[in-house]
Amino acid sequence: MSQAVAARPLRELIQWPAEGITRVPMQVFSDPEIYAWEQDLIFRGPTWSFLCLDIEVPAAGDYITTRVGDTPIIVVRRADGGINALVNRCVHKGSIICHQAKGRRTRAHNFVCPYHNWIYDFDGKLTSIAFEKGIQGKGGMPAEFDKTQHRLTRLRVETLNGLVFGTFPNATPPLKDYLGPVMVAHIERTLHGKPKILGRYSQFMHNNWKLYVENSRDNYHPSLLHAFFSTFKLNRLSAEGGTRQDDKSWHHITFTKRYTDKGDATYDSGMIRAQKTDYGLKDPSLIDQWMEFPDQITNSIQSVFPGFVLQQILNSLGTRQVITHGVNACELVWTLIGLEEDTDEQTRVRVKQSNLVGPAGLVSMEDGAIGGFVQKGIAGDLDKRAIIEMGGTGVGSQPTRATETSVRGFWKVYRELLDV
Repeated sequence: MSQAVAARPLRELIQWPAEGITRVPMQVFSDPEIYAWEQDLIFRGPTWSFLCLDIEVPAAGDYITTRVGDTPIIVVRRADGGINALVNRCVHKGSIICHQAKGRRTRAHNFVCPYHNWIYDFDGKLTSIAFEKGIQGKGGMPAEFDKTQHRLTRLRVETLNGLVFGTFPNATPPLKDYLGPVMVAHIERTLHGKPKILGRYSQFMHNNWKLYVENSRDNYHPSLLHAFFSTFKLNRLSAEGGTRQDDKSWHHITFTKRYTDKGDATYDSGMIRAQKTDYGLKDPSLIDQWMEFPDQITNSIQSVFPGFVLQQILNSLGTRQVITHGVNACELVWTLIGLEEDTDEQTRVRVKQSNLVGPAGLVSMEDGAIGGFVQKGIAGDLDKRAIIEMGGTGVGSQPTRATETSVRGFWKVYRELLDV
């Protein structure tokens, strides 16, 4: 274990409650030893992590930098059109090689470590060392030093409908097998054309990465936490919808179909936060939409373990990438997506609806705060347990969103990978 060599065995560290996935020990959100194990067993384990969009590296030599957990990554387009993902860490002294967010390299000037000018090609091979032969016959690397035995770690890479994913182990199943047919079909349905980037932003959240991922799989909080949703009847639990999971319950989709006002007693009773019915929008076109999909789904959130989300909020499509920043913080990178096939009017609608999502989005801003509320709330009481019983005690798809089945699915895979 690269980060966890000095840690206690996980079975000693985490005493999981006898109730299983319906109870979650609060210590998992604050313990640095657990966090170190997660880096090895989850992010560098048999999982696929989202890296970027295919269109971000359109030509040979184009690259972006990103992270898988704490591990820095370079994603680069090869001359043959394929994509490589390389650990952004020089084998000499461990320095970051590429510190720019994006750029282009030529074959003559590949990735050069700024510290001692060790140079690597797009496959991660070490091709050159400054002063390898020394100066005037003095110094230099030993004659037996073999550059071919030293290279950047290379991830396996696969793409699906313009999404680029990477994994470390050779034993990780192929991406489509990892996702399962239900998840693959929904990605193909949502990204039904050639993606184009409409915008991007990121936010820093003062909470453990799992709190945001768990939030993205929490199906029944949106119309409670996000007042805009229920006030303007964009997403209410009384609307037709449900929760889908893959066969292993590692990943999930929560969806809502076109809402028809039924005069819901629960929402109109004043017993929940968004009970007002007399609000209006100065610009109602903000929530105008065209029915993009024949399944009549107007809102869907798809999460892929460990840290990827594909969103549809009306006609706002986008990806969310969770990046770890230590045990008490994480970063969420939002990328808003249009399709090359869109008309100018459709692009205008997507851009306008981008105001619904993101760090200050009308239906997303509370998510940036609620994880911090939990992180503060559990401080000092790490022996406490979260209760995850809405909708039962098991996992699997359900014809409702009044359920935590997909949250239990998250803790199911978490326990499997950490063996606790």
